[in-house]
Amino acid sequence: MQVRDKPISTMPESAPHPLIARFAGDLARIWPEGEKLGLAVSGGPDSLALLLLAEAVLPGKVEVATVDHRLRAESASEAAMVAELCSGHGIPHEILPVQVPRGNLQDMARMARYRALAAWAKRRGLSAIATAHHADDQAETLVMRLNRASGIAGLAGVRARTNVPGGDLTLLRPLLGWRRAELAELVKAAGLDAVQDPSNRDLRFDRVKIREALKDCNWLDVRALAMSASHLADAEGVMIWATQREWNEGVKVSEDAIRYRPKAPRAIRMRIVGRAIALLGGVPRGGDVAKLINRLQAGRDGTLAGVVARSAPDGEWTFRKEAPRRGGTNNM
Repeated sequence: MQVRDKPISTMPESAPHPLIARFAGDLARIWPEGEKLGLAVSGGPDSLALLLLAEAVLPGKVEVATVDHRLRAESASEAAMVAELCSGHGIPHEILPVQVPRGNLQDMARMARYRALAAWAKRRGLSAIATAHHADDQAETLVMRLNRASGIAGLAGVRARTNVPGGDLTLLRPLLGWRRAELAELVKAAGLDAVQDPSNRDLRFDRVKIREALKDCNWLDVRALAMSASHLADAEGVMIWATQREWNEGVKVSEDAIRYRPKAPRAIRMRIVGRAIALLGGVPRGGDVAKLINRLQAGRDGTLAGVVARSAPDGEWTFRKEAPRRGGTNNM
C-alpha cells in the first residue's frame, strides 16, 4: 500500500474556466455540502478528467484512491502513475490492492472496489466519494440491456447521488452529463497520458460492441439516452416504493410460510413473489416467476427454486419451502 500525503496545491492549467464552472455547477447540484471529497481514479481518461476538474473546483479538499484489482500485469504500474501524478501536485493518494473472488468477474471486481473505497473513505474521514461515470456509460448500459429485454430495474441508469453498495457512504457521479470524448480531450489538453485498458477495445464484450455501434449512429443523441436511463432510475424508485407498500399491506410472514393476498398490478406482483421465494432460500429468474404467477392467477399450484406455491380459492397465495425429495426443483 502506498500513501502520499503532502500539502495540496492547485493543479496548474487543469481545465479551461468554462469547464470548471460547468463542473462546479454539476457538483453543487448533487452535493451542496462541499466537504472533503474522495475520488476514485484508475488512471483512465475519464477518471483523470474527474481529478482535474475536482481539484480545480475544490483545491485542497480532495483525496484520491486507486484500486488495484491485480487482474492485469500493468495494473501496479498504472496505479503508481496516478500516485506520482498526485504526489507532484500535493494531492493525498492511496493505492488500494484488492482480491477479486471467483464468479462473475465484473460484478466481483465492482463489489471489491466499493468495499475498498468505503474503508479508505472512513479511514481518511471523507464524507463522500466520486466516480467518473459519464453519459456514454449510461447510454451504453441502456442499449445493452434493451437488447437483453430487461425490465425497469435492468434499464434504470445509475443515479448522480446515491450510497456505496452495502453502506451509507455517499457516492457521487458528477459527470453523468458529460461525454467521453470531451473528457478525453480535457485530459489531452492538460498534457496527461491516460491509461488505456485493452479490455475497452475487446469486441468479445457486449459493452464494447455497443460502444463501437453507437460511434457510427450520429442520429442518436447519447445525452438523451443517458437522460432516459435517469428517468428510468426514477421509475425504478417508484417501483421499489410500491413494492414495499404492497409487501407491508398484503404479505404475512410466519415461521413455516409466506402468505400473500395480491392487489397490485402484475409488475409489482412479480417483485413480491420473487422476494418471497428469495426469503425462502430460492434464486428465481424473472421469466420463471412470470410463469409461476400465471399458474397462481389461474388457481393452479406450482414449484419454483425449491419453493412450493399454492393458490387458495379466496385468492391468497402461500409459499413454503419444498420438502426434501429427489429430482428437480422446478416442475411448473
